[in-house]
Amino acid sequence: MLSAEMRQRRPRPDTEEKSSSDRNTDESRDRRKRNGVGEGEDKGLRWFLPLLVLGCLRHMSATSNIVHDCDEVFNYWEPLHYLLYKSGFQTWEYSSEFALRSYLYIFIHGLVAKPASLFFPEDKVRVFFSVRLFLGIISTTTEAALVVALSRKYGKRLGLYALAMLCLTSGCFFASTSFLPSSFSMYAVTLSSALFLFEKYAAAVSVAAAGVILGWPFSILVVLPVTIFSLIRGPFVKVFISGLFTSVILLGLSLYADYLSYGKLTFSVFNLLKYNVFGGGESHLYGTEGISFYFRNGFNNFNFAFVLALLFVTIIPISRKKYVPDLAIVVSPVYIWLAFMSLQAHKEERFLYPIYPLICVAATAVIDSFPDIFHDKYSSEQSIFYKIAKGVRPLILGLILCASHSRTFSILNGYSAPLKIYQHLQYHHDEIEPGSVLCIGSEWHRYPSSFFVPAYIEQVKWIDEGFNGLLPFPFNETLGGTKAAPHYVNNKNKATKEQYFGDIDACSFFIELDLRRPYPARGTDFSKWETLAAIPFLDRELSPAMYRSFFIPYKWAENNVFGLYKLLKQIVPSD
Repeated sequence: MLSAEMRQRRPRPDTEEKSSSDRNTDESRDRRKRNGVGEGEDKGLRWFLPLLVLGCLRHMSATSNIVHDCDEVFNYWEPLHYLLYKSGFQTWEYSSEFALRSYLYIFIHGLVAKPASLFFPEDKVRVFFSVRLFLGIISTTTEAALVVALSRKYGKRLGLYALAMLCLTSGCFFASTSFLPSSFSMYAVTLSSALFLFEKYAAAVSVAAAGVILGWPFSILVVLPVTIFSLIRGPFVKVFISGLFTSVILLGLSLYADYLSYGKLTFSVFNLLKYNVFGGGESHLYGTEGISFYFRNGFNNFNFAFVLALLFVTIIPISRKKYVPDLAIVVSPVYIWLAFMSLQAHKEERFLYPIYPLICVAATAVIDSFPDIFHDKYSSEQSIFYKIAKGVRPLILGLILCASHSRTFSILNGYSAPLKIYQHLQYHHDEIEPGSVLCIGSEWHRYPSSFFVPAYIEQVKWIDEGFNGLLPFPFNETLGGTKAAPHYVNNKNKATKEQYFGDIDACSFFIELDLRRPYPARGTDFSKWETLAAIPFLDRELSPAMYRSFFIPYKWAENNVFGLYKLLKQIVPSD
């Protein structure tokens, strides 16, 4: 009798307990069915559409984006320019005395910049845009992976909404082609999140490690949730070894790159952490902002999508838990990073770049869940409230995208003058003798990089117009180039007498922004200076906040105030 019962209880081969991955697959399939995603949609979006659409938008960003931060220029474009052409500006972070910046990050972009410089030997501007296109390709690939992953797990509608957000929100448009470690970390966070949703846990952890080491070490907080849950879900040993192997290899390469560049055994990743965390870094010397700074910037760059992203946690109970736990894990860094960064005294807009795609995902999930608000109260899907909620989704998305496009258009048209005015220099090489000097005063922080300075200009000099902080110095080949530790730099943001050029009569060209204030501009002295080019530049102080922040047809140009960004040429007295 007992043996008969045992025979009856013995499981058949085809009903044995499934592996955890099989259970996860079944749970995902069941969840998609509950959410209204049929079997025919299980495969989600194909790769072609996201790659095509994102590729077009990132190409537009690469070719039209402005330089939003002078740190992008002086800490990344200038060292790259020096490696290619043996000229460029060096910040104190690149002094071998401090060695806070990793040259491995520069070398990676040099893999594109060097061939481009050989292909365009007489046109450095094209080299600049070649690197930007490379950044756009990386952004396109990582974001397309995230869109496909979302669509396969949660349905095509969510994937398409996320695609629209990633393409058109101002924050993603600007951050996607910025030459910054925070943008590189953004790529890594995006791809790591996609791999997590694809259940490729070892790869997700490896990519996360690459983003932290090659990009921005502080972004470890952003990838922490995905890393922890990947270790829990995946074969622990495999995932751990994958992340450890990637980390060891990249740390070794970073150490070797720093040794080659700084001429001594130093570790920039550790130096940066030591300066900012362990050593009581003095980043507050470069400006402080209130706790609301990132919330204001988040709204500027994502408008109502930012508000919806913050509401993600509130829709979890009413969305029938369809986003728990996977999407909640992916989106959680939005809250972690905002809380951590808001507590820091020194704040920069670019510090939020790593979570920009996650803001889009969170907002998309909230929009997609609108009908769920009425699902329990009005169980019938024929309910008028349920239908209205479904119809509101594309309207809200359209409003967000229109406002985002308006913001992007306003920024590009209002502040693109510096990139354009420097390109006018290439048209005047026949009018100036060799050894000419380009001088820049208060507009040093909008210098677009030495890639926009033609070879016939021998020097770029700073003119003292009241700035009391430390400015970058040219790399000193005599002192050793990248290995140099110049005595005239410091980590206290204190100006030194060597940083300014005292002989303004020796300036061949001058860059200035004429905002038509009561004090005179150099360009108004027609006896000494000739205006070669002048491009309108949005006057932020005198323009109303609404009109300068968002482009409103027929009102933007009418209600805003503009100055002129000028390229001046010094008039040489005739004998």
